[in-house]
Amino acid sequence: MIANKELAFQRNEKADRAAELIIANKELIIANKELIIANKAQGEFLVNISHELKTPLNVIFATAQLFSMYCNSGSLDENKDSIIKYINSIKQNSYRLSKLINNIVDTSKIEAGFFEMNLSNKNIVEVIEKIVMSVVDFTQSKGLNIIFDTDKEEKIIACDPENIERIILNLISNAIKFSNEGNEIFVDVKDKNEFVEISVKDNGIGIEEKNLDMIFDRFKQVDKSLSRKTEGAGVGLSLVKSIVELHGGTIYAESEFGKGSKFTVKIPSGKVLNQNISYSGNVRSENENVKVELSDIYS
Repeated sequence: MIANKELAFQRNEKADRAAELIIANKELIIANKELIIANKAQGEFLVNISHELKTPLNVIFATAQLFSMYCNSGSLDENKDSIIKYINSIKQNSYRLSKLINNIVDTSKIEAGFFEMNLSNKNIVEVIEKIVMSVVDFTQSKGLNIIFDTDKEEKIIACDPENIERIILNLISNAIKFSNEGNEIFVDVKDKNEFVEISVKDNGIGIEEKNLDMIFDRFKQVDKSLSRKTEGAGVGLSLVKSIVELHGGTIYAESEFGKGSKFTVKIPSGKVLNQNISYSGNVRSENENVKVELSDIYS
């Protein structure tokens, strides 16, 4: 009788171990599938990054070769107009490289927990309005009309103005990319008491519903078929989301394909007692910040 009980116990143990092994194998298969998907996404990301780096570098290199040819042939003066155009092209592509590298570095800093936020109490309405005014000429040159609106003239909250500018310029940049001539872009600031709601809305081509869930993914582009027209390595919106969250806020997107998109940022209305008014990163003029953040938009 005792021997039979021991045998039954051993069988039960073996059955339990077999079940545990089956579960462990299933978990391993799932983990491997997730790893394969992640590696594929990162592979696509690296391909996009390589393209993004090569494109402006090729332009700069080709222009340098052209300048060298002009110098060797002694034809600098007679090609002055062309040289001015090429110098502007070098600047534009240098800004593109700067933006791409800054985005990659800052995304890595955020993931590693080393990204610095410098919070101070600012009138967020004034901050956003100033950013919008800085891009009016640029949007008009694209045949677009940008409109700023607010339901309150002053709302003091804790924010990092430098990174708020980065958030808004990136959202405006996306709105410009996916808008057609004659379209409008609306930037609204609303006081919701416990938080401030900032929205950037366009009536451009919109985003398909199936893509809305992945637009903030670091390794994804909204639409690969549009990638050559709109450029972007899939870092911008991911970085925007991270910076918003570092402010304690949230961001989400709404869109109807063919009718436009709306990005909404919500930032808490709290203030800080100890303000850090120094800024991290490179010190650039406001005009240069605009040129960097909008550098991947083509004429």
